[in-house]
Amino acid sequence: MNNLNLRTLAVSSAVALCSIAFVGCTTTKPQDQASSPSSRASVDAQVDASMSKLYDSVKGSRELVARSSGVLVFPAVVGASMGVGAEYGRGALRVNGRTQSYYSTTSGSLGFQAGAQSKAVVYVFTTQAALDKFRNSKGWTAGADATVAVATIGANGSIDTNTLRQPVVGFVMTNVGLEAGVSLSGAKITEIQL
Repeated sequence: MNNLNLRTLAVSSAVALCSIAFVGCTTTKPQDQASSPSSRASVDAQVDASMSKLYDSVKGSRELVARSSGVLVFPAVVGASMGVGAEYGRGALRVNGRTQSYYSTTSGSLGFQAGAQSKAVVYVFTTQAALDKFRNSKGWTAGADATVAVATIGANGSIDTNTLRQPVVGFVMTNVGLEAGVSLSGAKITEIQL
């Protein structure tokens, strides 16, 4: 077998293993896919918990969200990888503190990596134009349809002032707190029915 065939076999095997691991990481059963008040209530409760964690972790985040045009929250973006990675999560768009609609996020990656993880991802639309562009899209991709400035924290522990000037600000939180140095580019976001 030559190197090209071995590489093809390795990539194919990694994709297959990642798919199996990713399916095992999902938190929904097939019957959960149908529209139900309990699915919506579950996502809304998880969104509330994620927002509380953000407010407790990041000084100034409550004020940023309060004056924003909208906030899109994915409380549990689950990723699995074995050379090739994939992530999936469900969340809600809130405007003036009320859920407007539900969304899914998916993304993939290549490179040396292994394992599974879960994180919360929050997109804050600081301008009405950014929110309108998002809502009018038929599938929005971070980095392609809009630049997402991942929030940075200044020396005083508050959100950096340069971050506050961006039309879309992203926060990524793990169990240990705010994650720094991540990119949200390539995340595909699509409206779903719950």
